[in-house]
Amino acid sequence: MPPIHLTEDEKNDIIELIKQGRPLPKEFIYKLCADDEDVFLFWNGRSESVTKAALPFHSIEHIDEPRREPGQPGESLDMFDKGGRQLKGWTNKLIWGDNRLVLSSLVNGPLRDEIERQGGLKLIYIDPPFAVGADFSYNIAVNGEDVTKQQSVIEEIAYRDTWGRGISSYLSMMYERLKLMHQLLAEDGSIYVHCDYRLSPYLRIVTENIFGINNFRNEIIWHYDIGSGPKKDLKRKHDTILRLSKSDKYAFNGIRLPVRNPNRYDQIDKNGRKYFVRGDTGKKCYEDEGIPADDVLSFLDTDQLRTLNSMSDERRNINYPTQKPEYLLFLIVKASSNEGDLVADFFCGSGTTAAVAEKLGRKWIACDLGRFAVHTTRKRLIQVQRELKKSGRAYRAFEVLNLGKYERQFFFGVPADIPAEQQERLLEAKQEKYINLILEGYSAQRIQGHQHLHGKKAGRFVHVGPLSVPVTKTLVEEVFEDCRQNLITQVDVLGFEFEMGLVPYIKDELRQQGVDIRLRYIPKEVFDKRAVDKGQVKFYDVAYMQVKPQIKGKSVQIELTDFTTYYTQDDLEELEQSLKKGGSKVVIENGQITKLTKDQHGILKREPLTKSWVDWIDYWAVDFDYEDKKEIIHLEENGEIREAWTGNYIFENNWQSFRTKKNPKIELMTAPHTYDRPGQYKIMIKVVDIVGVDTSHVVEVEVK
Repeated sequence: MPPIHLTEDEKNDIIELIKQGRPLPKEFIYKLCADDEDVFLFWNGRSESVTKAALPFHSIEHIDEPRREPGQPGESLDMFDKGGRQLKGWTNKLIWGDNRLVLSSLVNGPLRDEIERQGGLKLIYIDPPFAVGADFSYNIAVNGEDVTKQQSVIEEIAYRDTWGRGISSYLSMMYERLKLMHQLLAEDGSIYVHCDYRLSPYLRIVTENIFGINNFRNEIIWHYDIGSGPKKDLKRKHDTILRLSKSDKYAFNGIRLPVRNPNRYDQIDKNGRKYFVRGDTGKKCYEDEGIPADDVLSFLDTDQLRTLNSMSDERRNINYPTQKPEYLLFLIVKASSNEGDLVADFFCGSGTTAAVAEKLGRKWIACDLGRFAVHTTRKRLIQVQRELKKSGRAYRAFEVLNLGKYERQFFFGVPADIPAEQQERLLEAKQEKYINLILEGYSAQRIQGHQHLHGKKAGRFVHVGPLSVPVTKTLVEEVFEDCRQNLITQVDVLGFEFEMGLVPYIKDELRQQGVDIRLRYIPKEVFDKRAVDKGQVKFYDVAYMQVKPQIKGKSVQIELTDFTTYYTQDDLEELEQSLKKGGSKVVIENGQITKLTKDQHGILKREPLTKSWVDWIDYWAVDFDYEDKKEIIHLEENGEIREAWTGNYIFENNWQSFRTKKNPKIELMTAPHTYDRPGQYKIMIKVVDIVGVDTSHVVEVEVK
């Protein structure tokens, strides 16, 4: 270790500051920590440690054969088209969860081996949040009006934490994730980091620190058409994309842009291709090959590099706040990967990287924290599947994954890599702490003396469901019996997951016997003390759906006949008081979307926008043989990998209907599904409402 170059006065100053418990100036910290490096990268809160969790992934949906785009003239009712072909082997991954835990589980878990068998991860593109105070709310169109769906509390918390101490906390967040990405990337892989003028200087230094200064390849400028800035400054009309490789062995196919002067290509070869001959070299330059790009990608070279304004087809079809042009990703994916390679985006947003990768014949992994981002990506990739199938091109199945109960257990300090019996004992020992945590998030008071009732809130009793398994019909009946014996008429049952079919059972059976049981989801935000302390944790009711099977011999169709939600985002009375004269606001309260208007005289008018339950449906899908495929996960216990059945089944998406900007109508009847043999079958129906919340239901049918 090199000597520490401190004067006697500096040594005395440091000793005195330590005695007083005061922070050391940065120049002292640098001198104390200096080594042979010319530059030591330091910021407040920097840590070399990274998460080493290896949590199992749950496969919650598998999307295989896409159906034809609905509503086309002459469309048959066949479930599957004949064009295109599905590529076997790797199944693409769309993962909903915190990318820190997702990355750690990919790096350290069994899925790493599967990635390596595909040749490793060749390309990562990320477009992380880079605006202080960024808003990830989005607009929903309901009967001609735009409704603002606020970002989820968990996104708010994650973002607030990112910027909690300013740039230092942002860098700490990005540093850990970039280190995990570096571990996951193949030796011949590359990474592209998208940022703006505020963060590009910091992220360049951080990425060079992780990947090595010799592996920095390009600072790419994306010059777009719309910009703004203070009057005394130049307009800001570019983003920066940092390109680095993991080693000096990396794929690069170059980037070529459309020709600027097509009139120059004045000759045609025997195949009909236009070209010109360079006078200095005699080389034929073909128009369809384009021209080599430099490190400035500008809309002046091609309109396809413009920002996505509200009238562009891409924006109108997807309409996601941070959406980037597909052409920009097309250039990046083509440049640094080859057909069949695996690419990833761990801040996937609307799924542009995955959509481009699918169209270019690449395999992909996409991940996002936001429920709405994952839902938007799912719809987008189904559309891509449909387009590829229609044009006769190959495509891949994809699955939707999450970390499920293991993520909750991780938050609660129960590791996933110990035997299930030990996990159960640990959970049992922490049961009282767990109940108190949930009740605090729910703002309920703890009560004693009941076997199944844990708290009380505003006159209603509260039962806290288990951390790791769904609330079952049996458990609800035990809560009901506890209420009945103690003459209790109102109870809220809280849970992370619920057995399907509980809502109609409670509605049709238990409420008729005098106990009003309400099922409410526990959000993941309950594990964040800051959200609990500020009263920001929102529990929401389980929605209710009705379906009607229509059976003709071995053929079955499912009709969606009703959907009820009690989703609440806003406080209507509070907004009525705060609304200014002449103003209007669209609010979501208790399953109703209402336009609130106050005229110049202060008179309030309420106009319901959701006129039918159908207005709440954004997407629904059906698995006609739900118990056909067990969900098998890989668990690591004591250093060994074993397979285990979760007790659940994978939802195979056989049929789906969803709204798009181009086709906002939703179908309420599936195409017929014909079974190969007679028997009893369980059919699962999944609905995603316009605010992105999933509701599932199972019906049993018998075909002869």
